[in-house]
Amino acid sequence: MSEIFKRTKTLATIGPATDSEEMIDKLIGAGLDNCRLNFSHGSYEKMDEFIGWIRKAAKKHGRHVAIVQDLQGPKIRLGQIKDNYLEINAGDDIILDYALKEHDGGLTLPVQYNLAAKVKVGDPVYIFDGKIRTHVQEIVSDTAIRLTAENKGFVNSNKGLNLPDTDFGGDIFPEKDIRDLDWGVTRDFDYVAISFIQKAEDIITFRKMLEERGSNAKIIAKIETKNAVMDDQHLEEIVKATDAIMVARGDMGYEVGAEIVPIVQRKLIRMCREHAKICIVATQTMGTMVDNPMPTRAEVSDVANAVIQGADVVMTSEETAMGKYPLETIQEMVKVIKYVQDHAETTEIPQAPQGENPDYDAIAESAAKLAEQLGADTIICQTASGATARAMAAQRPHLPIYSVTPDTRVANQLSLVYANRAYVRDYSPEFGLELAKELKESGELAPKEGRDYVEVVLVSGDKDIIGTDTIKIRRI
Repeated sequence: MSEIFKRTKTLATIGPATDSEEMIDKLIGAGLDNCRLNFSHGSYEKMDEFIGWIRKAAKKHGRHVAIVQDLQGPKIRLGQIKDNYLEINAGDDIILDYALKEHDGGLTLPVQYNLAAKVKVGDPVYIFDGKIRTHVQEIVSDTAIRLTAENKGFVNSNKGLNLPDTDFGGDIFPEKDIRDLDWGVTRDFDYVAISFIQKAEDIITFRKMLEERGSNAKIIAKIETKNAVMDDQHLEEIVKATDAIMVARGDMGYEVGAEIVPIVQRKLIRMCREHAKICIVATQTMGTMVDNPMPTRAEVSDVANAVIQGADVVMTSEETAMGKYPLETIQEMVKVIKYVQDHAETTEIPQAPQGENPDYDAIAESAAKLAEQLGADTIICQTASGATARAMAAQRPHLPIYSVTPDTRVANQLSLVYANRAYVRDYSPEFGLELAKELKESGELAPKEGRDYVEVVLVSGDKDIIGTDTIKIRRI
């Protein structure tokens, strides 16, 4: 079996540190499964170049790689800072002015959103990932507010602001996101991630937007706001409405408090597993590798815990977008995932998964138990939409799941799903069995010690039946 087959997948943000065809090829060769393009930064021309390099490298390595378009959302950012650097001291009064076009080096700063229309005196404002903590002291004008810095630090151009207590009244899809979406639906994106989700209705609205544009991309809901996480029933409705969840721990930490984030992560992984949805654990998974060639023990434990909890995916951000060691980051992450999956049990969940279709769930549960009892080598899913494979993955089997589909988009999307490796083949009633024979002949599947055959559990349905209705056992 492939040396880099992992049940928990990797997702890396592509950026200046990985801005070459050679580096992207190396990352995918090292075990990177999926790529994220962050639309808070970069031109459309650069995104096109990234897409081309990713698809070329995936083809070279015989893999399907999902590409995620991550929309900025209503992220509030500073404007351009003179010389891209400004020191702030504790006690400094800072003016944020939406009308300011050019920063002169002083403490009046341009901001890309009219905060004067939304904030209240006393609201906290965290600048640059919380590096500068402030509170609103005064609404100075229709476009400007005054803050007081509570600590010393510095800011750069375009750094983000978090306002956890400010009600933005549902400004969830700004004009920039609409422009980026309109461009993105003409390109080769498998998933679209939407930021600062507040409620399930946001996802329903966005799904209609995709359908109106003729897109079959899946939706990733980024969980990072106080409104989203403070009520379990509300949070579960979001999980049920989306295709995937990203536990966006950076902004969430500033919005709700860092001590709450680990508990929300566990809840979200459990909810996603119970509803057969993808769960991505993101932000600072190996944050110190921006500057260092090795992760800390705390970072290794962080990734290991996500694997043990049963996350589908662990994600890098600055480590691979801006860091000095992007390739080493993926290599270390793969090493941790593979060791943990081979030496620790995945946490059990209280109830059996209930996904898109109860019939799929029942078949998948039976197939997983049968494969375990038989000591099978793998599970192979014949799937048109990917639903069979997702139901199978929700069972968290200890075996690799090979999925075969006639649809390239489905194969790409399944690369984000737990334990799945997808292949595209023309449909035939036995194309799952044919894939198993092909994998054995290539050495991808090898008999266990003491056997002269590979044992496969095949999960499938007839082409004319919309659904999954058959389990077969085959020895090859």
